Order: sequence, then structure tokens, then C-alpha cells
Amino acid sequence: MATDIKDTVHAVEAAAVMRLFPARPRLLALGEPTHGEDTLLDLRNELFRQLVEQEGYWTIAIESDCMMGLVVDDYVASGTGTLDEVMEHGISHGWGTSAANRELVRWMRAYNDGRPASERLRFAGFDGPLEITGAASPRQALTALHGYLSARVDADLLPCTEETLDRLLGADDRWTNPAAMRDPAQSVGQSAEASQLRLLADDLGALLDEQTPHLITATSRDDWDRARLYGRTATGLLRYHYWMADTSPARMARLVGIRDQMMAHNLLAVAARGPALIHAHNSHLQREKSTMRMGGMPLEWWSAGALVSAARSAEEPAPCNRPSWPWALAATIVLGGGFGRGPRAPGRALLHVRSAWRWPRVGDNPRLGAGATVPGGA
Repeated sequence: MATDIKDTVHAVEAAAVMRLFPARPRLLALGEPTHGEDTLLDLRNELFRQLVEQEGYWTIAIESDCMMGLVVDDYVASGTGTLDEVMEHGISHGWGTSAANRELVRWMRAYNDGRPASERLRFAGFDGPLEITGAASPRQALTALHGYLSARVDADLLPCTEETLDRLLGADDRWTNPAAMRDPAQSVGQSAEASQLRLLADDLGALLDEQTPHLITATSRDDWDRARLYGRTATGLLRYHYWMADTSPARMARLVGIRDQMMAHNLLAVAARGPALIHAHNSHLQREKSTMRMGGMPLEWWSAGALVSAARSAEEPAPCNRPSWPWALAATIVLGGGFGRGPRAPGRALLHVRSAWRWPRVGDNPRLGAGATVPGGA
């Protein structure tokens, strides 16, 4: 039995949640104990609405495919596509059928309608293109990154042509073969072609970084951010496929660890864009090691929450009058207690505060006013 959870019931409202922390977190992570419970998702939706309207948050990131999430973001930001299309193609794990997820996307689109771009809400998936049964082909991410660079930098700087990528990738069903999850011999992740693709993905990512001064002015910030998403997704997927082909006892631990590493990198990118509500299973948001049993054996890995925390802690300045890092680490609350058993009280839940970190001392948050000073800074 967990002994560090205080049996205190709080309203799941923005003001009540903020009183739980010494300062407003830039990443507010809301954990759920189980997936597929619409009561929890309804609470998430209402909390996000209040955070938007009262606390200056403008992004929500959920445990869904980061590449598919771009479809949702395009819809809520600019009305691209239809709601039915977005729910079918923009949210992974089968959660596009959820009425609560549909209502979230519908409300975000309605909120953004008629607002200037600087005031629009944003959506992100922060999971990798991964499922329990396997992983996606790296084709979409790799070719999108190559296409972005080839349109904006000298062709001589590119490490390969699009035709070379296509040849090395081969048929996508080689990568998505569900048998590979249980049988490493079925995976192409350690083939000669996959090894070449890992090198090319690394080179393309390096070129993206090298050309940042040019790219950041030659394209929109959103396009550049997406190119970075393509790069980290391509390298993460190729790394994941490599370990799917591994036969050592470390195989599953590496796979779950790589997944949360991909999540962490996506969360760091979300945080750089502004204050956000993060929603995922508790196991992805813990500061201590996450654990599960597989085949009767314990499996441990560092979650996305732990990795984000460690990354930001490592970059905290030493106490020598240097400026503070410009944004805070995550605060995490965990929803739990009573769901699925007995009567439910709408809008109320057991909130377990896992950790709280700092909001910037001084910053320009357009939703709080230019130069707003927020208490609790470093």
C-alpha cells in the first residue's frame, strides 16, 4: 500500500489545483491510474478549460502518437480537415473513438475560431508512433525531415537522396510486422539497411541543427519545430526497432525506456513553446523508477516525467549570479481513488501531489501580460 498519499479530496478546478503548488508550473502533468475511463477524461477537459481561461495555459499534450497529433493540431489551430477525419487519423491507441477526446478537440477548435494565431490553443501528442504490438515504419518521419531540408539547404549538404531513403526503407510492412514484438528474429531493426538509416537519420538531424540560423529565418517557427519533431521521431523509432531485434535479457527494459525517452524529448519541446497541461498514465509521469511485471519478471525504467525532471535539473545554473533557466520543470498530480467503484462525485477526485518545481521568475507570457512577474521563481 502506498503510504505517501494523503487521503484529501480536492475539487478538480484550476484554482484549487494551483493552491497545491508553491508556484504555477510550466508543465502541469495530470496522471490517470487507468486508460479508457471517460469520467477521468471529462475531468481533464474541464480542468484544461479552466487553466486556459484563468491561468494562462494554452497547450494540452496527451499520451498519443506525436506524428498523428500534428493532424489534430492543424485542425484546432486552423480548421484543416473535419472533426470526423481528425478523430480517426489524429489520435492513436484507438482513443479517437472516445467521446471525451472528441469533445476536447471540438472545444479547442471552437475556442480558436476567429482568434489571432498568437492566442490560439495548441494540441500535441507526446508518445512515439508505438503500439503494444509494435512500432511504425520510420518512413514518414525520415522523408518529412529530408523534404524539409532539401527544400531549404544546398543539395550538396544532404547526406542522401530521397531515392536512397526509399530504397533502404523498403516495404513498410517489414517494419510494422507484429510478430517482431515477440520474436526478435522477425525484426529488421538490426539489418544492414536499418544501420545505414540510423546513420542517415543522425546526419539529417545534425544538418538541421547546423542550419538553424538560416532555417529559423527562412521558414516559420512552427515548420522548424515540426522538422525537429521529425528528426527526433526518426532516430527514436530506429533505435526502438534496433532493440526489437535484440535477443538479450535487456530487450524489454530498453524498449520501454526508449519509449519514455521519446516522450520526454517531446515534452521538453512542448514546454519550450509555453505552459501546458500534460495527460498520461501515472507510470509515465513518476519521478521514481516505473515498474511492471512481464512474464513474471520485474521490469524497471525511468519514466518521461523522471527524464524531464533530470534534464532540467542538470541545466539549472550554479549559484553564481548566472540567469535562471527560462522555464520550469513539471509539477505532477495524480487522479485516483474511487473510480470504477461506487458513486462518483463529478469534478472531485483524490489528488496526490507528486512534485512541484518553479515557474520563471520573470517572463513574457502573452496570456498573463508582457513582463508578468510570477512568484516562486529561482
